[in-house]
Amino acid sequence: MTPGAGPHARRVLVIVPAWNEAEGLGAVLAELRAAVPGADVLVVDDGSTDRTAQTARACGARVARLPYNLGVGGAMRTGYRYALDQGYDAAVQVDADGQHDPGYVPALLAALETADLVVGARFAGVGDYRVRGPRRWSMRLLSRVLSGMADTRLTDSTSGFRACNRDMIAFFARWYPAEYLGDTVESMVGALRRGYRVRQVPVAMRPRATGAPSQSSARALVYLARTALVLLLAVTRRVPAPQRAGTAPRVPEPARAAR
Repeated sequence: MTPGAGPHARRVLVIVPAWNEAEGLGAVLAELRAAVPGADVLVVDDGSTDRTAQTARACGARVARLPYNLGVGGAMRTGYRYALDQGYDAAVQVDADGQHDPGYVPALLAALETADLVVGARFAGVGDYRVRGPRRWSMRLLSRVLSGMADTRLTDSTSGFRACNRDMIAFFARWYPAEYLGDTVESMVGALRRGYRVRQVPVAMRPRATGAPSQSSARALVYLARTALVLLLAVTRRVPAPQRAGTAPRVPEPARAAR
């Protein structure tokens, strides 16, 4: 179903967490407008010191400004609270650095017909994204554990390219981890532990607009150790009971977005 088409169409919010992304944000927002013209876009300015908020407004996006940098988890919780408060039927996370191709957003939304949370997966036969060494081992460990929990193949638990329905919005508005990998791994584990349906859609990731990821062996080993720790915490930490859409309290005023 196309967002915004007809009286019974889904209301879709695209949440874009952004920290000092003024340089490339305009291009991302233009692509989103072309890919999902019926969707609303909320840019969560995560304590930026550049013109991220001004750029977003100039492109017609809604903007929620955080007073200081909270990280992706904190920014996304703000976005989910806004989505819940405003009654959206679906929410999509798209990063501001251009790696997530907005052209895949319709496929993520379509997959919500049979899922509560849909992940855009990098290691599912589309694109040429590759990882090596300890980072690859980490991905395989996460894939094996989470696929078993979901009773379906999940190849990319650390992808931030996601779509969720109203029930998932309500859950994440109440509980969304902000710690290292919490916004990806732990949030998925929490959803699975509470019985939400998680599926994946193959996507191709694009190169980041600026900078380059570190491939040093030392950093890769640290990543492996942190991944194991996060996974252990995720499967043992208390997760709140599911809260279906329509039963959650309204969002406090500071979490609302302004144009």
